[in-house]
Amino acid sequence: MATQIGRLNTLRVVKEKEFGVYLNAEELGEILLPRRYVPKGLEIGQDVEVFVYLDSEDKLIATTDLPKAQVGEFAGLTAIAVNQVGAFFDWGLPKDLLVPFSQQKNRVEEGETHLLFIYLDNITNRIVATTRIDTLLNREEAPYKSGDKVSIIIGDKTDIGFKCIIENRFWGVLFFEDAFRQLRKGEKTTGFIKRIREDGKIDLSLQEVGYKKVRNILDDIMDYLDAHGGESPLTDKASPEAIYAVFKVSKATYKKALGALYKDKKIQLTKEKISKI
Repeated sequence: MATQIGRLNTLRVVKEKEFGVYLNAEELGEILLPRRYVPKGLEIGQDVEVFVYLDSEDKLIATTDLPKAQVGEFAGLTAIAVNQVGAFFDWGLPKDLLVPFSQQKNRVEEGETHLLFIYLDNITNRIVATTRIDTLLNREEAPYKSGDKVSIIIGDKTDIGFKCIIENRFWGVLFFEDAFRQLRKGEKTTGFIKRIREDGKIDLSLQEVGYKKVRNILDDIMDYLDAHGGESPLTDKASPEAIYAVFKVSKATYKKALGALYKDKKIQLTKEKISKI
């Protein structure tokens, strides 16, 4: 497989120097992996997984450090500098990620977090990014069904909730009622498909949908009671934050689960506590 700039690659060590080792990148030639990134015990003839990019002098270089996202992916990143060329974002590598002015949907200011798409400039081989991402999403019919587990990136806050990027492929909406914990723009997390609307738009949830989400925490509640002497102060009056901190579900889901356990005569409920029967 051809070595890809801006992606993880598995390359073979072919030469060793005091300042590092050289890796065989086939058509791209030999690429330096500086000494500070060389894993202990790595020898000539062995393979190593590295990220390949251009350093500050536009020379190909390898690193075992992982960026926050790779070429072909979306990410929520924060701008750390702006100059006459464009905005530079922290993506976890020594050389910051450039978003040229021509690739900014709205003018980026230092300190702002934006959703970006990272790509390779085919002319310069430089890794750059764009905030003009709308046309890169929703290019096909969504293959999901209600209840599917997906990876999401939290985007802009709107009047009804949060825009989210789903699996690097689609826009979705996480309504406030389904966002029961504090979220930050650019955060990567797990979500669930709540519904696919007739117009193709996708609604999301941070927890499993339907009664399944209730059923899945019943054992967690009983295990918690067992571990705490058969009692818990987390009644149905507890704060959403306290409930989420322990069970990672919304207060509404937690209350439904308590109701199910009470109906099955597994717990007793008072204003002060829950007790195992």
